[in-house]
Order: sequence, then C-alpha cells, then structure tokens
Amino acid sequence: MSVEALVRELRRELDDAGLHGSFLVRDLHSGDEIGIEPDLEFPTASLVKVPLAVATLERIRTGELDGAAQLLVRPGGVTAPGPMGLAKFRHPARISIDDLLYLSTSMSDSTAADALFDLTPPAEVARSLQAVGIRGITVRHTMHDLNQTPADRLDPADVHLAHSLAIGAGTAGRGHRVPQLDVTRANSGSARAFMKLLQALWRPSSIAPEVAERVRALMGENVLRHRLAPDFSSDASKWSSKTGTLLNLRHEVGVVEHADGQAFGVAVLTESRVPAFSQPGAEALMARVARTLHDHLRGM
Repeated sequence: MSVEALVRELRRELDDAGLHGSFLVRDLHSGDEIGIEPDLEFPTASLVKVPLAVATLERIRTGELDGAAQLLVRPGGVTAPGPMGLAKFRHPARISIDDLLYLSTSMSDSTAADALFDLTPPAEVARSLQAVGIRGITVRHTMHDLNQTPADRLDPADVHLAHSLAIGAGTAGRGHRVPQLDVTRANSGSARAFMKLLQALWRPSSIAPEVAERVRALMGENVLRHRLAPDFSSDASKWSSKTGTLLNLRHEVGVVEHADGQAFGVAVLTESRVPAFSQPGAEALMARVARTLHDHLRGM
C-alpha cells in the first residue's frame, strides 16, 4: 500500500472513532518519516514536563541548581489531586530536586512539576528550548494553571459536561473558550515540534549529553504504560515516553529502540469528540495507528 493510501485509511479509522490528531514517526538514524497532520498544534498538557526536565537539568549541569538540594513540599499542593504522587501526601516532605525530576517526569506528578516551575518559571523553560534550537513548543503556564478547568469545579458525576464543553467550544483557528485548550494561550506544540525534541535527546547535539542521558532515563522509567506502550514494548524493544492528558486530549511522545539498533521517534497528539473521561478504545486506536505508521516506515 502506498503512503498516501495508508494515511487516507488511517485518517478514516480515526474519524470513525471520533479522534483527530497529529501523528509523526521518524527513523532517528536516517531522518525518514511518515505522519498524519504532523504540524497541527495542540495544547500539550503534561508533555510540558519534558521541556521542564531539560531546563532544570541544564541548570544543574551549569551549577545554577544543586540536584541534591531539598525543597519543602506541603500537602495538598497547588494542583488538582491526581491518582498518585505528592498530591496524595498528608504531611510536609523535603524532597531533592533530583527526586522531584523523577516524580514529575516518570510519574507525571504535577505537584512535583510545579515545585520545579517555582525554580525555573515557564518563560525560562521556553528560553531554554530556544537556546538549544527547539522551535514550535510553547511554555506559558504552570501545572496549577493547567488544572483550573471546568472539570475540576464539577462533581465527578458531571465531568462529562466539561468534556462536552471541551469538544464544542473550540474555534476553527484552534482558539477555545477553555483557556487551557486554546493554543494561543496554553502550553502548545505539534507532533513535529516534539519530534525535534526527541531527536535532540536521542541524538544529542545542541542538548548537553549528560542532560539528554538523564531525560532519556526518566522517560524510560515512565510508569504510565496504558497508551502507546502496549504496541511498542517487547522483549526485543525498549519504549521510553511521556504522556499528556487533559479533558478530551490524549497525547504521548516517545522513542522505541529495537534490539537490532534501529530507533524510531513516535509523537501522537489527539483530541476526541466523545464526551467521556474513560476511553480505552481511543487509547488502543492511537497506539494501533502509531504502530502501523512505524511498521510501514520500518519496512520501506
């Protein structure tokens, strides 16, 4: 099947499932790639924790920060409670910057991320990306700001109403009545922009090797394995990634490294037209489409 026919068929499957997305798979050795609307921008949700890790580790490398320095994190934090992490703590805790990096990146702990944002604010994270030549990823706000959505002000039984608003209140220009879903106001990026970051982390040039190595390790320890991991993890491959989720957005960016030495970057950013929080079918379809693109590229 030709690339054009394959992309057309995958677009149809996504549309039938109520999904719209930005997909890109790249051979990190040759630079060959295949994608579906790879330049379409989305709010990035927790994907921003990868640029945050890069900026924090660069400051540790240059001596501006001490990774062993401990910060006092109080219970409750400033973000909406998640299923795990510091938001579940009941007492103040002193945690090192290095360990906050693990919590933020590998466990997607938003309270830990905001403790790091207190040290390196969004504007400085954005400048750090610019300094290493990564364009197309905007960093405008903290995780506290990200989590102030209608869903956090509704009873659990009414969260579907927030999803309906997320689906119906967008504009043709990617604006939105919910600020966190407006690409002109939110942290944002495309599959191609995040692929540039993955390329720089796995084939270090502008990013310092020790910084890239630590970010790769943190992404390799990602505990959220329900989205793309089932289609990319095996005894003969290693999957390292970061997920992002907010209302009707489901994202994941990562790298699959095969035992034969091949390595492919995979970036998937999607939005759903289905007003439901739990959508295992959408998660599975995202992974299948990404894997199909990967397999086609690998077989070319």
